[in-house]
Amino acid sequence: MKYSTCLALGLFVLALASPQHASAATQRNFVFILVDDLGCKDLGYAGSTFHETPHIDALAASGMRFDQGYAACQVCSPSRASIMLGKATPRHGITDWIGAASGMKWNRDDRVLPAEYEHALPKQDTTLAEAFREAGYTTFFAGKWHLGTKGSWPEDHGFMINKGGWDVGSPKGGYFAPWENPRLESGPDGESLTLRLAEETASFIESSKDKPFLAYLSFYTVHGPIQTTEDLCNKYRDKAEKMGLTDNESRFTLQRRLPVRQVQDNPIYAGMVETLDNAVGIVMQKLKETGLDKNTVVIFTSDNGGVSSGDAFSTSLLPFRGGKGMQWEGGIREPYIIHVPGMTQPGSSTETPAIGMDFYPTMLELAGLPLRPEQHVDGVSLVPVLKGDSIADRDLFWHYPHYGNQGGEPSSIIRSKDWKLIHYYEDGRNELYNLANDESEQTDVAAKHPERVAEMSKRLEGWLAETGARIPQPDPRFTQAKFDAKMKNVREKLMPRLEKQHADYLDKSKKPSPNWWGSAKD
Repeated sequence: MKYSTCLALGLFVLALASPQHASAATQRNFVFILVDDLGCKDLGYAGSTFHETPHIDALAASGMRFDQGYAACQVCSPSRASIMLGKATPRHGITDWIGAASGMKWNRDDRVLPAEYEHALPKQDTTLAEAFREAGYTTFFAGKWHLGTKGSWPEDHGFMINKGGWDVGSPKGGYFAPWENPRLESGPDGESLTLRLAEETASFIESSKDKPFLAYLSFYTVHGPIQTTEDLCNKYRDKAEKMGLTDNESRFTLQRRLPVRQVQDNPIYAGMVETLDNAVGIVMQKLKETGLDKNTVVIFTSDNGGVSSGDAFSTSLLPFRGGKGMQWEGGIREPYIIHVPGMTQPGSSTETPAIGMDFYPTMLELAGLPLRPEQHVDGVSLVPVLKGDSIADRDLFWHYPHYGNQGGEPSSIIRSKDWKLIHYYEDGRNELYNLANDESEQTDVAAKHPERVAEMSKRLEGWLAETGARIPQPDPRFTQAKFDAKMKNVREKLMPRLEKQHADYLDKSKKPSPNWWGSAKD
């Protein structure tokens, strides 16, 4: 055989073996499941005795749990952007949920003006979807996007198929058809949006079984409005009664600015969590039916902490403090599960801290694709951990120069091994916690460790400068009297109203409001 013929044949074989021509049978596929507002303690495997999540528990048992897994931010859009880009929030500029007021438009009697922020994914970056699409993967998106208006939707950032991703962060029209979504046709009256997104994903998997794919299932649930079916609400009312939860006289405690839930007994929210779990089950069953479970990486996580305050006040993250929007562990620690067939040991877990930016390089390495360190500059590959090895110790950082709707305060955070320092922009104070001894962040030890505070503050300041972080400025309109009046209203009016409302959720004599479930028709 002539050399030119041999060369041509060799190039042909290499082409067949390249990612662009690999089939789903030879190239790892990826299913990335992102839940909105799901708390780290909302799942059965994580200790919830009220919520029922057998499908997600099974997924956790099949792969590796990162018990110190974190979101990149305590609210949604920044965290989602960091997953998509592999960059920390101040680096890409989306530091609050898109649509939140900033600067002088924020007028809630607070001390500082929330920093300005970007309102769409930057075009110059290469998203996770674009990296996989360039490598020959079919890329699919379903569910919540909330990373820009038209022109910055999933199809504008690397996804070939988009089912339901557009501007908004909560489901317009609710969780039951008819809903209003320009990228997802509404189903028959009463159809569950959560289950529909799972079915769309399962259909995509079925149609793509002969070629490598990335399916990114980004649920709107369990974000408000909290809605479920009457049957599920009644199921969890009965369960709460059997567990003795209906006898609770107090469900909330005031933490700084707002009440925070201290118990899981909300039957509406529990119904939402069960529907989420059933939706995950639909996708996992399709992988099994097609045989793709043997070659598909499944990742499961949330974009921020559970809603223990603000919004729906729907869950508790104890023993972690706070929840969505807040600077404590309840606001940033997440379910974080990675299942890699043939690599992760079933039922394994790790205490290695991991964060949302790590998914990008981890997935590239699992796909056998070149890393893009200039893009995922703030993430590291977790593949060594998935194989049972380790990665180098590193500091983790967060920057949220805003006020959360759930009571969070403008702050920046550095975690260094077991130590966590929170810097507050209202008054410049620092809190220091040792998470190994105080995972509930109840004891601020900053005064006992001034040298550690100074050293960690210096590294945090260096990171903020290097990433170009925007810093809140004093609000010239602030008066202490108005702030005190606001807090008095929280104590004397909001707290009692919440206690009654959440007790009523479990009162079987009370007919739920029709807007608790869109499937209930007159």
